[in-house]
Amino acid sequence: MSDLFSPEGFDDAGKGPLYRQLARRIGDGIASGALQPGESLPPERDMAAMTGLSRVTVRKAVQSLVASGDLVQRRGSGTYVAPRVERLEQALSLLTSFSEDMRRRGKAARSVWLDRSLHTPTPDEVMVLGLKAHDRVARLARVRLADGVPLAIERASLPAALLPDPEAVESSLYAHLETNGLRPVRAVQRLSAVNIGPADAELLELPPGAACLRIERIAYLASGATAEYTLSLYRGDAYDFAAELRLAGDSQGDTP
Repeated sequence: MSDLFSPEGFDDAGKGPLYRQLARRIGDGIASGALQPGESLPPERDMAAMTGLSRVTVRKAVQSLVASGDLVQRRGSGTYVAPRVERLEQALSLLTSFSEDMRRRGKAARSVWLDRSLHTPTPDEVMVLGLKAHDRVARLARVRLADGVPLAIERASLPAALLPDPEAVESSLYAHLETNGLRPVRAVQRLSAVNIGPADAELLELPPGAACLRIERIAYLASGATAEYTLSLYRGDAYDFAAELRLAGDSQGDTP
């Protein structure tokens, strides 16, 4: 790593601004494998001392690489090489949980819980879940990770009648509901493209404004009752959603 921050070579004005030269060096180090995913960079003051550049120049170089997604900054911890994110293809025709998806791919799923509690429902939750004004709603909010890489943020709302003890959900919500015969059997999903805000970007280790997929899911029980209303943010650099399309017409595939 010391070669990346050597002071030699920064005196050539033809190579562009100093911060871009440093950013290029670090980027080349990541591409070559000299800097590995998850590896920490020296503090800015140390990089400035090693390169002979000002801390302002070093900070500008680091921020440009954070904005491009090559580096991530963790508050109170430091700056790290961003993890390599494997692209995953998810079928839109299957009603599965994140835990089931990752298990099928041979990946270790984990959650970082942000909320597991009962609340007074919002007007939107009352309408979507078919609640009465005096009913309670269970809310689950968590960051979903696969092999240690944060891939999604899920914020789910369920009638408290279906989930009276949100803290009883340890990993898979659907597996927990299934033990009580309350697993959803169908759902309607809407996908849209969004730019992630600063707070959620920090949770997913992305630069603010990065492209993400916003998925709104309303799931139903076999009885037709609404069981779940979930808003999720998925990393745009990690997910491809696929759906099988058929020619409109009768069951034989004939056109009208």
